[in-house]
Amino acid sequence: MSAHNMRRDFRKVLDSAGLTGKEWAPRELRHSFVSLLSDHDIALEDISRLVGHSSTVVTETVYRHQIRPVIQEGATAMDAIFPLAEREP
Repeated sequence: MSAHNMRRDFRKVLDSAGLTGKEWAPRELRHSFVSLLSDHDIALEDISRLVGHSSTVVTETVYRHQIRPVIQEGATAMDAIFPLAEREP
């Protein structure tokens, strides 16, 4: 199947689902998939495997804006080190 045929068929499916097919591309679904998994604290290793990457480095590089668990872990660690009750106004 050519890329053109894939996009055309993909848009038809979206149109039949009540979405505007011209506004979507398959890669957006992939990015949404990664974002949703990341937002629900799925391990980076699992996300990487699910999207077919050979390592987490590829996943981190391509989807660095969607990967939240790493950032959240860092923020949680800092909150534990510097509890809110000890902060001065």
